Amino acid sequence: MSASSRPASSRLATLEDAIARDLERIEASPRAWLPRRSGPDGAPLHNVVIVGAGLSGLSIGFGLKRQGVGDVVLIDRSDEGREGPWISCARMDTLRSPKHLSGPDLGVPSLTYRSWYEAAHGEAAWEAVGKIDRADWMDYLVWYRRMAALDVRNRTTLTAIRPLEDYLVLDIETPAGASRLYARKLVLATGIEGAGGLAVPPFVAGLPRESWTHSGEAVAAERLAGLDVGIVGAASSAFDWAVAALRNGARSATLFARASELPKTEVLAWSNFPGFLGHFADLDATRRWRFMRRFFELKVPPTQEMYRAAHAFPNFRAELGCPPQSARMVDGRVEIETPRGVFAFDHLLLGTGYEIDLAKRPELAPFAGEIALWQDRFTPPAGEEDAALGLYPYLGRDFEFTEKHPGTAPWIGNIHIFNNGAVPSLGPICNGITGLKYGVPRMVAALTRGLFLADADRHYADLMAYDEQHFHAEDTGRPAPVEV
Repeated sequence: MSASSRPASSRLATLEDAIARDLERIEASPRAWLPRRSGPDGAPLHNVVIVGAGLSGLSIGFGLKRQGVGDVVLIDRSDEGREGPWISCARMDTLRSPKHLSGPDLGVPSLTYRSWYEAAHGEAAWEAVGKIDRADWMDYLVWYRRMAALDVRNRTTLTAIRPLEDYLVLDIETPAGASRLYARKLVLATGIEGAGGLAVPPFVAGLPRESWTHSGEAVAAERLAGLDVGIVGAASSAFDWAVAALRNGARSATLFARASELPKTEVLAWSNFPGFLGHFADLDATRRWRFMRRFFELKVPPTQEMYRAAHAFPNFRAELGCPPQSARMVDGRVEIETPRGVFAFDHLLLGTGYEIDLAKRPELAPFAGEIALWQDRFTPPAGEEDAALGLYPYLGRDFEFTEKHPGTAPWIGNIHIFNNGAVPSLGPICNGITGLKYGVPRMVAALTRGLFLADADRHYADLMAYDEQHFHAEDTGRPAPVEV
C-alpha cells in the first residue's frame, strides 16, 4: 500500500513517530538547568509565563522547552482550539503567507505545516494548495500544540501585573474565579491588539454601540443577513468584511475609503530576507525609525482573492476617495455624511485596524506611564516626525519594556513583548508567520540569557560543590586476578 493510499490516521501516526525520533536526535529536550524556586507560602514560581497560546506563544513555549527551560506556563483567554484570530475574528479565506513558509517548526522538518498537511490530506492535496486555508491552519496549530506537549491553560485572562521581590505577581481570571500566578519572566504574545486596542474613527463615537462592529470582534456574519451594511476602510479586513457579509445574505455592502486608489504593495514580501529580519534590531535608532516610517507608510492591500470575491457580488459597491465625515442615527438606521452625499445603512462594519496605546490594555494601564515610548527616547530628524510611530514602546534588545525614568521601575524589564508593539524596536519578527523563525529564537535566547544571568551565583555555587566522579583510577579495564 502506498503512503498516499493509507488512512490519514495511519499517516499522522507515522509522522508523529518520526517527530519523536527527530527531536531525540537533535537533543531537543536537554536537561533542566534552572534552580527550583518558590513564591509566597511555597506557591509555584514559574520560570516563564506566556500570555497567548496562539502561533507565537506556542512557538516560544516550544523554543524554551528545546533549551531545557522547564516550568513554563501558557495562558489564553480563548477556549482550546480557538486561540488567535484564525476562526474567531479572521474572515479571509486563506492566509497571505505562501504555503511553503516555515515558522513554528523551528527547523524541525517533520513539524512543518507541509508535513502535517501531507499526512492529514495526502501529497496530491498539498500540491493542489494555493495558499493556506485559515481553518486548516488552526487545525495545524491544534496538532502542533499536542506535539509540543506544553502546559497551556485556556479560558484564563491576565488582569494585573505587579512586582514582588525579583519576580512578578500575575492576577488572572479563570472559570473557577480569580487566581494568581508568580513568574520570573512574562511574555506578552498577544497579537495585533496586544499593545493597544481597536482603532475606532472619531465619527463613530456618537453612535449606539450596537450599530457598529469592528473587524477585531468575533461576531457571526449570519446576523448581517438582509441588511444594508456600510464598511469603513480599504485594507484586507474591510474587503474580508464585505465578502463575509454578502456571502451570509447581506442585502448590500458599500465600502468607503479615504484613498482614491487602493494600496498595491505588500511590504512583507520585500522584508522577507535574512539580513532585514535577522538584524534589523541591530540598527541604530535613526535607521530603525526611517525603516519603520516607510514600512508603515506602505499600507497593506487587500488580497487579490478577496478583492475579486467582493466584486463578484452585484450588490457590492466601492466608494474610493470618499471618507465618512460624520454619522448619526435616523429612524433606526446609520446615516453617514460623505463628500458624495449621505448614505444610510442598517449596520456599520469597521475595517479600521488597531492603534498603539498601552493605557488601553487593562493589565498594563496602571503602570503604562512608567514605560518608555519611542517619543521619550528618540528625537527624529527635522521633517521625519511621526506622531503615531512615537507611541510605540521603546524596547530593549531582549524585547523588554524600558523605564521612562531610569531607576523608577526596573521590574518592568521582566516583561517581554512579542506582539505588534515590538515592531519598531525589533522589526517585523513578532507579528506573523513571515518573521517568526527569526523572532522566536531571539526571544528564547533573551529569556534564557536573563534567567541564567539572574542565577549566575547559584550556578557558581553548584559548580564549586560539583564532585560527580567520571574517572576511576582502579578501573584499568584488565580482568581481575583469579584467586587459586
